[in-house]
Amino acid sequence: MARVSREMVENAGVDVDQLMELLVANAAAELTTFYYYTILRINLIGIDGEAVKETAESARIEDRNHFEALVPRIYELGGKLPDDMKDFHDVSACPPASLPADPANTDEMLRVLLDAERCAVRGYTNICNLTAGKDHRTYDLSLAILHEEIEHESWFSEFLGEGPSGHSRRQGGETSPYVSKFL
Repeated sequence: MARVSREMVENAGVDVDQLMELLVANAAAELTTFYYYTILRINLIGIDGEAVKETAESARIEDRNHFEALVPRIYELGGKLPDDMKDFHDVSACPPASLPADPANTDEMLRVLLDAERCAVRGYTNICNLTAGKDHRTYDLSLAILHEEIEHESWFSEFLGEGPSGHSRRQGGETSPYVSKFL
């Protein structure tokens, strides 16, 4: 553990135990979303599903990267991941992105993906608000993840025809452009 890091965050007025709960819950959400997105992506078939598959894959890989980036910060601040995977799953900040009743319905699949991204946006906004001006490293990491989660939300929202978001697909297959510096 980086003792001085935790001390500085506490001295800045952050409840580190609360922050640990949020970081672990969001790490759980990222890893479980990676798992559930794997199932969703496999079931994106047909003309409509194939149109979404590459975007879902980008979000899936980036969610894994978010998990990988969060873990060191959790341990730096004296936290840890649960020893049991079932317990870890159950502390997730977001509900499971489970396969919808009709996996052939691409709109239902997109709503599952969109709901997961909107939950993530809320979670990282909360962490950013808690750490802004107080815990620069956690803030920077959470803000980087937030940027990518907002892009994911925008992609799926546009597929559902909710309107233009101003975001476009990344060129050249770039993955985790904001979070990569933490990996």
